[in-house]
Amino acid sequence: MPKAPTHFTQHIPIEWVASALDLSSQATIRRRRLPADQVLWLVLGMALFRDEPVHEVARRLNICAQGLASDHLLARSGVTEARKRLGADPVEWLFRKTGNHWGIERYDEDTWHDLQVFAVDGALLRTADTPELRDHFGSGNTASDRQTPFPMLRLVALMNVRSHVILDARLSPYRRSEMRLADEFLQQIPDHSVTLFDKGFWGAELLSSLSRTGTHRHWLIPAKKGLVCEEVVRYSQHDRLVRMNVSPQARKRNPTLPSHWEAREVSYEIQGKVKTVMTSLPAKTYTTQSVARLYQERWEIRDIKSSMQQNAMTLRSKKMELVYQEVWGLLLAYNVIRREASQAAVAFGRTPSDIRFKPACQYIAVQLIVMAAANPVSATGRRLAELRAGIGGLFLDLRPRPLRPRTVKISKTRFPVDRKAAPLK
Repeated sequence: MPKAPTHFTQHIPIEWVASALDLSSQATIRRRRLPADQVLWLVLGMALFRDEPVHEVARRLNICAQGLASDHLLARSGVTEARKRLGADPVEWLFRKTGNHWGIERYDEDTWHDLQVFAVDGALLRTADTPELRDHFGSGNTASDRQTPFPMLRLVALMNVRSHVILDARLSPYRRSEMRLADEFLQQIPDHSVTLFDKGFWGAELLSSLSRTGTHRHWLIPAKKGLVCEEVVRYSQHDRLVRMNVSPQARKRNPTLPSHWEAREVSYEIQGKVKTVMTSLPAKTYTTQSVARLYQERWEIRDIKSSMQQNAMTLRSKKMELVYQEVWGLLLAYNVIRREASQAAVAFGRTPSDIRFKPACQYIAVQLIVMAAANPVSATGRRLAELRAGIGGLFLDLRPRPLRPRTVKISKTRFPVDRKAAPLK
């Protein structure tokens, strides 16, 4: 197997890559002009260079077919066929391998009261509108009983809130429930942890199962609107223990669930509004103020969609297998960037959450082009040291922002907004 680019294998051991490519049944049957390991790096590059065509990404990363000069552009059809031969399974396997190893790593002062902090969030990704993709992924209905213009892919991810590395993720067609997807990776959450959930994951079956299994596995979630509950114990004005009914639907799915369940309800004020969260954290150990501050760390899949996808609304792939491959590659590239940023933060005596993701992503993408143009074997350690030195300048500015009065911007319009202005002629 040809050597993979060392700027990726610095954090992804070559043994992982070999195991992942074993899942591609056609990768070992005969050597293609574009080897499968090179296609894997191409998929990662697609995530970093979202605004570039795939064949241009191959050129930027110095990926060329065997027997061709490095400056020879690959045929577009050849790149697509190579991606089809690779498939989605090797990329998915490699992403899970990185998540399982990197997602539970601890850095200095990255715990909350000796608990690791994780978060679960979901997102919808839009795919190209083709008959194959619409039939597989499906879409939502509008108020006029018409389907949305594009098929939708559902993504649910589990992240380490402090290092921002994704431990695990699930992809599915639109109609699959986020809660059912989250059920599939609850066992990945380590003991002695607290997991922050979005309000869409509210449910006795999901939350109580997390607390019942493992050791000291806690959860925190916004309270459901119109929640009917009975007060059991009042700890303070904004803190109490409540009892709630378990729905018949949940007990039908899981007959082991009790008829009632209990949770702690904490209220706090932020920007003049009262917020309420529910949690399994006991009041004897964790104060009202600390629980309220903890939920402010809740993570969303915003960096992936806004920074890496550059706010692109639609995934670029037009075949079902390649759509899954593209998204797994996006998650894998995200973990590689977060891992490199975390290592840079530790080297500078800072925490991984101090790194600004978007500038780090852009900086690494540019550096990969420079590295790809050079000999990947020589001076690798020096180039990686320079890479981390550059990332060190991308820390968040923790100084307070200057206060500026809020102003209402005039919405864009092609008509004059001044009623006293002369009429158009």
